[in-house]
Amino acid sequence: MGLVVLAVFILCGIYVQNRGVVQHGKLLRKVTDHANLMGPINCIFYLFSSVKNTPFLKVNDFPELKVIDDNWEMIRDEALSLNEAAQIKASEDLDDLGFNSFFRTGWKRFYLKWYGGTNLKSAQQLCPKTVALLSGIPSVKAAVFTMLPPGSRLGEHRDPYAGSLRYHLGLVTPNSEDCNIVVDGQKYHWKDGESVMFDETFLHHAENNTDKNRIILFLDVKRPVRFFLVDWFNNVLSYTLMAASATKNVKGDKVGIINKAFHYLFRVRNWVRQLKGINKPLYNLVQYGFYAALIYLIFF
Repeated sequence: MGLVVLAVFILCGIYVQNRGVVQHGKLLRKVTDHANLMGPINCIFYLFSSVKNTPFLKVNDFPELKVIDDNWEMIRDEALSLNEAAQIKASEDLDDLGFNSFFRTGWKRFYLKWYGGTNLKSAQQLCPKTVALLSGIPSVKAAVFTMLPPGSRLGEHRDPYAGSLRYHLGLVTPNSEDCNIVVDGQKYHWKDGESVMFDETFLHHAENNTDKNRIILFLDVKRPVRFFLVDWFNNVLSYTLMAASATKNVKGDKVGIINKAFHYLFRVRNWVRQLKGINKPLYNLVQYGFYAALIYLIFF
C-alpha cells in the first residue's frame, strides 16, 4: 500500500512540476519543491475546477469581488494610514513560515484575514472598514496588505495550495511596466484601482524596478469546483491545515501551530546550512538522508 501511495505522490508531483509553460530549470529544484507535498490534493482541485486551469483568470467570473473593486479608494485610504503608522512590515519574529523568505528582499505585509476564521484583533482595530467589507464575502479565505518597495524582487516560486486563487488589487502603485508580476511567463503590471486574478500554483515572480512604492490588497479566494465533496474537503483544509499557518501582526493576534514550530525549525535549518560551508559531503548526506527517512516514515 505504501508503494501505491508513493507512486501517486510521484505522478502528481510530475504533473505539478510540468504544469504550465515555465518550469524550474534544475531537476533537484523540481524534486525538492515543497509544492510536491500537496500534489495529490492539488490534482483533485485541478480535476474538478469549474474555472479554467490557466495562469490568469477573469475577475468578472467572481462577481462577489465587485464590491472590493468598487470600494478600492476606501481600502486604499486605510492601507495608507496603516503604512504611515509603519504597520505594514516584515515579521519581527520567526513566526511567518509562508513568507519568511520574502522579507529578505524587502517585501512587507499586514494581515486582514486568514483561513479558518482566524480572528485578527489588530486588523479589526486598525482597518475596520476593510475588515467589515471582507467579512461579507465568504469565498475570501485570506486577505493581506502587501508592500513591494523600490528595488525589491520576489524570486520565482509556486504557492503550494491549489484550493485558492490569488486576487490582487492595486492601491498605491508606480503604474509602470517596471513594477510587475510574471505568471507562467505572462507579465502583468499593477495599476491603481485595477484588479487581477491568477493561479498562484503556476511559477511566478515579481519585481519593482521603479523608485516608487507598491501597495496592493492581496486575497486568497476559494477555487470554485464542480463537486460538492471536493468543496467540502477544501473547507476542511481551510479550517485545519491552512488555519494552522496563521500568524500575527502584533502581539495578541493568534499564531497557528505551524508558525509556533517554525522558530525551532528555522534554527535547525540554519545549522544545516552552516554545515554546508564546513563539510559539503556531510551536508549532502544529512540532506538526502532526511528526505529518505521522511519518505520511509510516510509511505512504509
